Amino acid sequence: MNLHTVAGATDPFLRPSLPLADRARRQLWNVVALLLFRPSPRPAHAWRAFLLRLFGAQLGSDCRIYPRAEIWAPWNLRCADIVAIGDGAVIYNPQPVSIGSHAVISQQAYLCGASHDCSDPSFPMISAQIEIGPSAWICARATVQMGVRVGAGAVLALGAVAAGDLEPWTIYGGVPAKRLKPRILSA
Repeated sequence: MNLHTVAGATDPFLRPSLPLADRARRQLWNVVALLLFRPSPRPAHAWRAFLLRLFGAQLGSDCRIYPRAEIWAPWNLRCADIVAIGDGAVIYNPQPVSIGSHAVISQQAYLCGASHDCSDPSFPMISAQIEIGPSAWICARATVQMGVRVGAGAVLALGAVAAGDLEPWTIYGGVPAKRLKPRILSA
């Protein structure tokens, strides 16, 4: 099969994954993020929340989103009250990402809401929602893949990769993440 003839004379690899309006909105957000979000002082959480809300994010009260966090599409971000997203965390969210109250997304964690269909010759982007439950903790450099639901109070350990749903109040680690033990809160 000649890839240059799939769907006419246009090479499918050259087709954009998203419509022009979405790409334009993302570019505007990128400019605002570069000029106003990233250089903001570390304690200016309310300012960054204001900017994210301007672009459609639904944020509860007292969210702590740090200046070097990368939010791909603010209009697809939903955070309950008292959520923390650390410096260097990446929220790649072509589909909605929901984060429950008191959840923590640590430094350099990666919530990856999209991939590509490698079985299709045109290699189209595919995406799915991610849900992080209340009181869950995605540790530094951990990755949550598209379509995953992280249960309330679950912990995804340092550098672990969640390819499937995580049960509530359970600690997971490894690649792919496996159940290590229950999460038991003291006092």
